[in-house]
Amino acid sequence: MAAKKQILLNAFNMNCVGHINQGAWTHPRDRSSDYNTLAYWTDQAKLLERGLFDGIFIADIIGVYDVYGGGIDLTAREAVQLPVNDPILLVSAMAAVTTNLGFGITVNVHNEAPYTLARRFSTLDHLTRGRIGWNIVAGYLESAHRGKGDGHLPEHDRRHDYASEYLEVLYKLWEGSWDDDAVRRNRAARVFTDPGKVRPVSHHGEFFDVEGYHLAEPSIQRTPVLYQAGTSLRGRTFAGQHAECVFISARDKPTARNAVRAIRAEAERAGRRPGDIKIFVGIAVVPGRTTAEAEAKRDEYLRYASPEAGLAHFSASTGIDFAQYSLDDAIPYAPGNAIQSATAAAAQRGLTKRDLLKELALGGRHAAITGDGPAIADELQGWIDETDVDGFNLSRIVVPESYEDFIDIVIPELQNRGRYKTAYSDGSLRHKLFGEGDRLPVRHAAGAFQPRARQSAAE
Repeated sequence: MAAKKQILLNAFNMNCVGHINQGAWTHPRDRSSDYNTLAYWTDQAKLLERGLFDGIFIADIIGVYDVYGGGIDLTAREAVQLPVNDPILLVSAMAAVTTNLGFGITVNVHNEAPYTLARRFSTLDHLTRGRIGWNIVAGYLESAHRGKGDGHLPEHDRRHDYASEYLEVLYKLWEGSWDDDAVRRNRAARVFTDPGKVRPVSHHGEFFDVEGYHLAEPSIQRTPVLYQAGTSLRGRTFAGQHAECVFISARDKPTARNAVRAIRAEAERAGRRPGDIKIFVGIAVVPGRTTAEAEAKRDEYLRYASPEAGLAHFSASTGIDFAQYSLDDAIPYAPGNAIQSATAAAAQRGLTKRDLLKELALGGRHAAITGDGPAIADELQGWIDETDVDGFNLSRIVVPESYEDFIDIVIPELQNRGRYKTAYSDGSLRHKLFGEGDRLPVRHAAGAFQPRARQSAAE
């Protein structure tokens, strides 16, 4: 009998107050208003490592949610991902108080040149001893491009074209510029780096002209673990070519199952294996020692929730100003230039404003589960076994309570069933996730730029 798949788990968070479950910052036990202090993040990192979480996945957004009502009135009052601080600066502090927790950090490819981003992630991979991952995003907010002064938001598919070439430049820098044995550290010979083992990158494409050496010596993983979110047709193609971990949003199992099959098929089309991509579905959980306790806690959380703030978030995700519609108006959903998969999912279900306000109160676009430990474990197992996802991005409702409850109530139940690890394995984040070493396999798109590929070509 085949062993049951063990569940992978990320904490889903953001360097802001209101992330997914809007309004929860008003709850008296919530600490998310302390997001701009180091202790908030280092305490959370230690807590998650106690729970043997594989990683903390930190979302980010450049720009503001100004679609709902044509401004930021509700966004600012309810702290809907505003204010929002840089996620990458959190890593060193959290890494210093942990030894195994991974870090999946969101950085938009339009933020900076690949040449400097390559050094930033190599530095983090060195400092974390191989625990860094990058969530690749191409953005979807017009306000971001207005703020940066670089024109309008490019069309959806063009953003993916840009990201694909961006990745090619990075692969050349991370994988191809330095040989593994380039750094000698030979004091007697006065050779720190063998110059013959370092070569310049030369790239001349549609979006980038790059001539230069990668600034950092090879780190444990070289390329960070590559995360990606988005299940549009173009997004799935991108994932099949580049992603190692994909984050999907699905409120039900059939939707998740279809997305998983499509993503794994794209990986095969790109010459990879279906299992080369670990797929995480977003989920919100309210655990209790008993069913009654869990339901009372859920009801308490809902008293502090702001469904309208959730709708403002969703307006930015779809590009639709829901403020202009009455509760039961038919919404004219149409493919736009924001998150196409979010728009398509709402259109398929014909959701009205009333429907959205109800759904977005708790969990956002993610499924929400309430129950005691066995009931939640049953449901999580069902998602894994029935959809073939590999794990979950667990969003926070009340911080740190949501994570503490999950660790103390749900994880022991999963461990007793053999569905969750009882100790961390050794190695880098990539090796912990895939068990095949620290580096990207040669069958990945980055493989063509690895030193072993050059050696094979020369033989």
